[in-house]
Amino acid sequence: MSTPEHKALRPIALLEAFKGAIVLAAGFGLLSFLGRDVDAAAERLIYRLHLNPAHHYPQIFLQAMADVTNARLWLLAGFAALYATVRFVEAYGLWHARRWAEWLAALGGFIYVPVEIYEIARRFTWIKVTALGLNVAVVAYMLWLLTESRRLRSVPAKMPDRPDDSPRVNPS
Repeated sequence: MSTPEHKALRPIALLEAFKGAIVLAAGFGLLSFLGRDVDAAAERLIYRLHLNPAHHYPQIFLQAMADVTNARLWLLAGFAALYATVRFVEAYGLWHARRWAEWLAALGGFIYVPVEIYEIARRFTWIKVTALGLNVAVVAYMLWLLTESRRLRSVPAKMPDRPDDSPRVNPS
């Protein structure tokens, strides 16, 4: 960590790594369906989770699984691996207080804000509000870090061998 202002980067890095791990696990879970009767596996999953297959979301899941081919499973698992890789790289960069990772976190988090607002407007839940609040807090913190580091770079560095209040002497 380069400055005390960067102390919140590590928890954010852990959050990003956790998100990457969840998506990677989901991608491997998709690969477990290769060569299997996906319809039957989807129905078993619905019943194991004690969901009503006649309700809206289980129906969406069952219909989506009915159209799944091995090629689509590989494609989805590949996208999951790509997304997880981006999250892991971002987590590494944030852990080591890299400026590029701060940009990636700010832009990556900002992309989800309109979707989260739309989802809250569509159907309000406290989980969605919490997710939006956390995301906005991360984006605001990243933007603050980026603007603060830019401001600090524009301030001329003080010379350590003279007091702050002494006049500058031009050597020419």
